[in-house]
Amino acid sequence: MFLCVSLNPAIDKRLRVARLRVGDVNRATNACPAPGGKAAHVAMVLKTLGADPLWLGFAGGATGKQLIDGLQGLSIRVQEIRTTACTRTNLEIVENDGGVTEILEPGQSITDEELRQCEKTLTDILNQASEQPTVIFSGSLPQGVPPDIYKTLIELAHDFDSRVFVDTSGDPFKFALAGKPDFVKPNRGEAESWSAQTIDNPTSAKRIIADILNAGAAAGAISLGSAGLVWHSMNGDALFADAPKLSAQSCVGSGDATLAGFAFAAQQRLPAAEAVRLAVACGSANCLASGPGRARAKDIASLKDQIRVETLA
Repeated sequence: MFLCVSLNPAIDKRLRVARLRVGDVNRATNACPAPGGKAAHVAMVLKTLGADPLWLGFAGGATGKQLIDGLQGLSIRVQEIRTTACTRTNLEIVENDGGVTEILEPGQSITDEELRQCEKTLTDILNQASEQPTVIFSGSLPQGVPPDIYKTLIELAHDFDSRVFVDTSGDPFKFALAGKPDFVKPNRGEAESWSAQTIDNPTSAKRIIADILNAGAAAGAISLGSAGLVWHSMNGDALFADAPKLSAQSCVGSGDATLAGFAFAAQQRLPAAEAVRLAVACGSANCLASGPGRARAKDIASLKDQIRVETLA
């Protein structure tokens, strides 16, 4: 059972322009709205891998309905928490030369009652689970939600013997580590911000992951974009995987695809090196896709054979 929890979902709208001119009129050649927020992307890639994920999150207004309809149109099961405020819209502006600019709206304001309803629904879902759940908390937090909410939800999920995966940043990440998640996946910038250290090679990334493990996580990976990924756990050697060379459309959502690969690998009990290989393949395939979370199974399978994994001393 995979449960993808989205506290700050969105409609992702990818706009294509010949060249973005700041301070001028820009006419898009194409506009493609799709279900968004990090948890939606994770659920989409899990579906591609053959899982049957359940998406749990807030949804409000016309954009909230569009979000839910879009997820259901992808055959993703949905448990929505209706909100008074409208679901946000994020823009991804893609230029012909490959440049990508993102404009992210703040999340809708969440009331105390809506947050309590989310916690109650999560509890009910986990209580009814017939197998060990894998719960994935990913994304930023909307207005009205306390920064330690992920810690609260991680501890709740662990009460039901769940595996817990987390992908967030800033204060929510710091508090999440105190909840002792099973796996975290910051990117380079997020890891540098948390640690106040610079990552300039896989070895420095390994040192920061070791600090993250000491802060509470059982395992973690730092994605380094085109420079690859470093994985480490409390019980294993650190591993480095290079990233295949690609002609990418856009890499927005690749971290979410990577997280989906790690979650799926854990459920399948794959060896560490195979888990890393699958996760990097998912993230790389996302760069070739028509939109975030749209990685194709054939690309994942093809790229997985190209990824080299080695032990870091």
